[in-house]
Amino acid sequence: MEMLFFLETVISGLLTGVMYSLVAIGFVLIFKASGVFNFAQGVLALFAGLTLVGLMETFGLPPWLAIIATIGVMIALAWLIELLILRHLVNQEQIILFMATLGLAYILEGFGDIIWGSDVKVLDIGLPQGASDFLLDGYGLYVERLEVVAAVIATALVIVLAIFFQKTRIGRALRAVADDHQAALSIGISLRTIWITVWSVAGIVALVAGVMWGSKSGIQFSLSLIALKALPVLILGGFTSIPGAIVGGLIIGVGEKVAEVYLGPFVGGAIENWFAYMLALVFLMFRPQGLFGEKIIERV
Repeated sequence: MEMLFFLETVISGLLTGVMYSLVAIGFVLIFKASGVFNFAQGVLALFAGLTLVGLMETFGLPPWLAIIATIGVMIALAWLIELLILRHLVNQEQIILFMATLGLAYILEGFGDIIWGSDVKVLDIGLPQGASDFLLDGYGLYVERLEVVAAVIATALVIVLAIFFQKTRIGRALRAVADDHQAALSIGISLRTIWITVWSVAGIVALVAGVMWGSKSGIQFSLSLIALKALPVLILGGFTSIPGAIVGGLIIGVGEKVAEVYLGPFVGGAIENWFAYMLALVFLMFRPQGLFGEKIIERV
């Protein structure tokens, strides 16, 4: 029974880590394109979730049509962000871009509140709930079916994004933009197209994250705070690596669950709240670029 309980804890941690990774991937996409930490990514997940529920409740759209419409909204939002913010900040310091995303986060949060209201909303698009019968009946393991679905979707998403960035022309152009905006412009790369594309993809990833977290705990404004948990995931995996976001999320997810269960009783509990940040602090001291990040070499 002890081994069974340990396996349940580890599996629960792995699947929770996948949920963290879904948010962290959106950060990686924006960082690749602009070299800046997008503070608004957590709010993008919230805004996408609010829009999805709002379209279903207000207009009576079926889930599949509401999802398509929400994707359209996130693409339109990416276009507006480029038009109103990003194109005016080309080649600016990273801190300026970061502050722009911070302001954007508050604008989107307030706009979502005005349009859809601030009440906690139940999101039901037909995703399976409850324990996995296969694992429970076959192996005696209690695992949420929603978390299994999230793991499958995250795996497929990572594969698609990896192919997109490594094998397509836009993916290669994106890496060039991340290195030097001005140099990319000088060789004919459209910075406008790249930013609209990457913010659109990040918006779709945010929608997936919002759906998974919203199906689990409802669409509420505290969902935007998931960005804070994604930060240590990025520190572990590296800000430029999509596989690193997945690995970092898995490490954080398993680490905090195991620590809470086995170490929590000795320190009064609540280890889950701070374990990720302590682990990230250790990485910052010994490997600041993360497990998969590019090592920065400065010549003087």
